Formats: sequence, structure tokens, C-alpha cells
Amino acid sequence: MEESSTMVASDTLVPPQLSDILGARKVVGRYLQPTPVVRPEGLSEDLGFSVVLKCENLLPTGAFKVRGGLNFMHNLDAESRARGVVTASTGNHAQSIAYAARMFGVKAVIFMPEVNNPAKVAATRRLGATVVTEGADFDECRILAGEYATEHRMRFIHSGDEPWLIAGVGTYALELIQEEPELDVVIVPVGGGSGICGTGIVFKTMRPKTQVIGVQSENMPAAYRAYKEGRLVSLEGGSTWAEGLATRVAFELTQRIMQDTVDDMVLVSEEQMRQAMLALMGEAHVLAEGAGSAALAAATLLKDELAGKRVGIVVSGGNVTMETIKRAVCAEEPW
Repeated sequence: MEESSTMVASDTLVPPQLSDILGARKVVGRYLQPTPVVRPEGLSEDLGFSVVLKCENLLPTGAFKVRGGLNFMHNLDAESRARGVVTASTGNHAQSIAYAARMFGVKAVIFMPEVNNPAKVAATRRLGATVVTEGADFDECRILAGEYATEHRMRFIHSGDEPWLIAGVGTYALELIQEEPELDVVIVPVGGGSGICGTGIVFKTMRPKTQVIGVQSENMPAAYRAYKEGRLVSLEGGSTWAEGLATRVAFELTQRIMQDTVDDMVLVSEEQMRQAMLALMGEAHVLAEGAGSAALAAATLLKDELAGKRVGIVVSGGNVTMETIKRAVCAEEPW
């Protein structure tokens, strides 16, 4: 099912430190307000532990990635800004780069899969980016985007292996610690891994006793497998309705950081994410897409070992279509 290579360090990819995330907070704070922390009593009662939701779904682009986009564009040199940037995404990273590029007056070209979330594509175009829908999935788009960037001498932005992105998204973890300094556990959805890396750096530096857990779809477990096996993994295929988690290839920098800062990774099913989406809507009045529901799905799966604890759950993102909501609510069979 997979091909893999041994995980090796790269001199060009230096993990960000807490100081980088503190610096990014000054940048991100110029453009974004802190996102709410919600404590739904109904969910806490049902699950048997204290639930603390960090609502990154309420950011302008619906996901924590916009924090990274802003920090990246702020740090980009003038020549690269003038030439423009290229990236690939299933949607949330796309909106992040498009939003930040508009803020800084930078041309952005974004490759998105041919089969996509149309709301995310439309939102990316509204933000001013040029969208190219080419490639069967995210990883094909990533290759095409790299080739385009080389041909047009533009700056390619990797969705995970970019220290500025990781430092930017890590700012939500600073906000979470400020609101809830005594969390026992924090659970983060993982696609490429920028979010959990930022979270891991912050918590393991400031609150090392807090357990950091990542969650990925069992249908596309590249990051999970790489973390568990200590080697980069490339899957031949796979699909999930949680497109924010849909990566077939594990990334070098994020995996290195995860090995140092993440306590565990778990997998959840499509049905478990659907049930978590409904629970967020019904008990917390929070609307989340599949990736945004994954952390609650993992918390539900782990509820016996989390009993009596204070658990931070990262909700990111919120870009779910009406069609998906209808399917989730009206599903007659498990997904």
C-alpha cells in the first residue's frame, strides 16, 4: 500500500522555537482577534470530562491556517513578494494564503484538486487568488504547484514544511494556554501537521505536563503512520470527506517536530467524524467541517482514559457545505 523512506534531518528546515511563535503573535494580532474558547456543559456531561473548545472555525477563513499565512507573508522578502507565490491545497491552506496575499498585495496562484469543496474554491477566488483546479488530489496538486513555481520563478509555499507557517498557527496555542492554563490534554486535527507542531512547541515549552494528541482519518493515515513508525510514509491512495486531513504523504519538518513534541496519535473513522460534527452542532452550537470535528471524534473515542480530565479540543475548520450538512444530518447508514 505504501512506499517509505527513512526520516532524515535537513539543514534547510529549521524548526521554529517558542520565541518565533511569540514573535508571530505580534504579527497575527495586527490582523486577527483571538478566537473564542467555549466550554459546552452538555458535551462535558455526556463525555465525562471537561470539554474546552478552541474555535478556530470562527476565523475569517474558517481555519487556523490563516495565522500561518499572515506570518509567512509578513516575513517574505520584497523580491519574492513582487514575483508572487504558488501553493497547493484542498481549501483551508488555500484561503489562508489567498487572504494573506491580499493583505500584503502579493499575487497568489493556488492549485486545488479537480474534485473539491466548491465553497472553498469559491472563497479562495473571492480573496483574489488565481485558482487552478488540476490534479486528482492534494499531493498531485502539490507537485504541479512546485513545477509551476519553478517555471514562473515564484515562491513555492509548502503547506507543512514552512517554519513561518508553523510559527503563525502556533499562536492559537498561546491563546488557549492564556484562557485555560491547566489543561491535562489538548487534541489537534492533523493533515500535514503545521497545527499540531505549533501546539506541541508551545505546550511542551510552557506546559510540558499537558498531553498533546493528534488525530487523523483512518482512511488517509500518512501522518499517523509516519509518527508511529518514525519514517516518512507515502500512501498510494485513499479518500476522506474530511478534506482538511486528506494528505497521502508525510512531511519531513512536521514529522521531526511531532516526534519531539507529540505524545500520541489516533485514528478516527468517517462515521465517528460525522457523529462529532452533529454533537458540535447539537451540544455546543458550533459548526465544523470533517477536519474540524476530528478532534472531538478522537476525544469521544478516548473518553474512558480522559475521564475526569480537562481536555482542549481544537475545532478547525468550519468550511462545510450545505450538501455535507444535509448528508450528515440525514444519513441513514454509517459513513
